[in-house]
Amino acid sequence: MEDVSSRCVKINADLAPSVSYLSMIERGKRVPSEEMLGVIAEVFQKEISWFLDDASADNAISPVKTNRGGISGMALEPSFLFSNEILQIALPEMLVQTGTTGRQFAQLLIRAYQEYHRNHFPDLERAAEEVGQKRMPLDEHDMIAIASRLGLEVVWFDSMPTEVADELGVKSNSLVRSYFEAPNKIYLHNVLKKEPARMKYDLAVHIGHCILHNKDGVKSILLAGRSQGITLQQGEFGLAHSSEVDPKDILQAWRDFECSFFAGALLCPKVPFRQLLDRTGYSVEVHKTIGVSPAVAMRRMTAVSPYPHWHYFDAYAPGTLKAVYRGNGIPLPWGNMRLVEDPCRHWAVFRMISTPEAIDGTSAQISVLDAGDGPRIYCCESLKGQDLAGNSHVLCAGIDLNPALDTQMQDANAIAQSLKETCVSQGGSATIPDDIKQELSKVARILNISWINRGLERQARVICSRGAVCPRKPSCYAK
Repeated sequence: MEDVSSRCVKINADLAPSVSYLSMIERGKRVPSEEMLGVIAEVFQKEISWFLDDASADNAISPVKTNRGGISGMALEPSFLFSNEILQIALPEMLVQTGTTGRQFAQLLIRAYQEYHRNHFPDLERAAEEVGQKRMPLDEHDMIAIASRLGLEVVWFDSMPTEVADELGVKSNSLVRSYFEAPNKIYLHNVLKKEPARMKYDLAVHIGHCILHNKDGVKSILLAGRSQGITLQQGEFGLAHSSEVDPKDILQAWRDFECSFFAGALLCPKVPFRQLLDRTGYSVEVHKTIGVSPAVAMRRMTAVSPYPHWHYFDAYAPGTLKAVYRGNGIPLPWGNMRLVEDPCRHWAVFRMISTPEAIDGTSAQISVLDAGDGPRIYCCESLKGQDLAGNSHVLCAGIDLNPALDTQMQDANAIAQSLKETCVSQGGSATIPDDIKQELSKVARILNISWINRGLERQARVICSRGAVCPRKPSCYAK
């Protein structure tokens, strides 16, 4: 109701209903005037008659929300083979034989858990709000003051980026940005003094570690670069490459996730950040307004948006995803366990990461991808930048448009199939037909996501999960 009220204010502040008035309408205590109903109808891109008693009650205006993400599971039958006892015996051997580290397996488990819960973790949100009092923005002095109030001391250190190889053997620069040392010291790299947005995030993560885990001194290291397998022993940093599965890796990966989510909730508290996104049409540029990194802002979009069908990638060349979220079930264009030999080169994240020169601003793209239940239309916003160690990477946030089309009583599968056929007939990319553009533009206004409209002005692209199933004619990977 807060979202509806604020959207109505932007259309006509004099006729917009308040949250309390909307609640009374919902409970049958008030009947809106025709003028007010006209404003509400414009928000939902409906005729006024749609809201009246003689309209069909079968058509929902909001997507069905479940507790599951968009990823399909599998039946665990016969069930006795999947008992806790058998899995505890079989999993370590499977991971060792496949060369999967405990940290990689932990990231897979955490991602599945995150997607299952649609990125909603109210306990972590509340913990962050108690510390930050829902203030936004917080500057670096505010963050240091919060750390001081918790009895934490900030210490600065120097080091140079080091070239390291990750689990896949890919070399890149790596830099230890910050770490926590029990009982109360947060060590920050001096380079962060010139990067206040990143410094605030690192402080927020370590504050989360102290709040959530009581300053227990377990490894808490933030790293700039592709790899995340850093250890700290006797004051020396080193890259962990063990093929053994250490249960502590899984526990630490979960704690790292909790602290990272806490940091985002502290810097971008849910209600004020959602209101800011609403005012700006979910522009990625909001990160400049509140002084956070683009990665923090884009990850928080997936957590605070009332629309649940999001994905997020943080991609490094030649083929590594450092961070992934798939609340809409989109396939992975590449992974963090092995290099993909036949990636679809038409994903926005691939095209931007393979471009040697820097790209100014963001890039929006409409894509059509075959999923298990037919073609789906996605729109994403991508941004290319450099991490603190000087490595280029691409951040990508996107949504699945099929559920939004379905709620508008449109046949999303038919629209997606039509757009796919249009693109395939023109070599894989095509100008979006006017009738489809009109429906997608309507969805963009309802969702209030401005970069969908920018994507509509460009050609739509057919993409695929792997080159072996390329729908283009001729195939990009034709022998």
